[in-house]
Amino acid sequence: MSDELTDVLVMGLPTSAAAAREHVDALLRAQFFSGNEGIRDDIVWADALLVTSELVTNACRHGGGLTGFSAKIHGDELILSVADASTEFPVARPCPPGQYTVGGYGWPMVSRLAKSLVVISTATGKRIEAVVPLM
Repeated sequence: MSDELTDVLVMGLPTSAAAAREHVDALLRAQFFSGNEGIRDDIVWADALLVTSELVTNACRHGGGLTGFSAKIHGDELILSVADASTEFPVARPCPPGQYTVGGYGWPMVSRLAKSLVVISTATGKRIEAVVPLM
């Protein structure tokens, strides 16, 4: 893989997390994975799609709607940018040991899978930039 930056072509915003995953899947297939590397690729691929899905789902569910999306490959990293209409930054909700809740697991999971995770205030809400390692 070269160090060149490659964008996925997005015709308008994805309408759902599934549509965003399809864009990222197409980018990975076209620009990164050859399909011959085996199980490591499968796990890394799943991580990339999971982070994409969580960020877009949270933007739609908690962020007032998706307002921006891009996916790029730079070297051996997937760079995701997901913007929404909310000024509220995501937070991990603490859960006492032994008590389980519905929801609240996505942001901590994204934080573990991403090499870098930055939340940026914008004039219309916020943008989350995640760097997901592909190796």
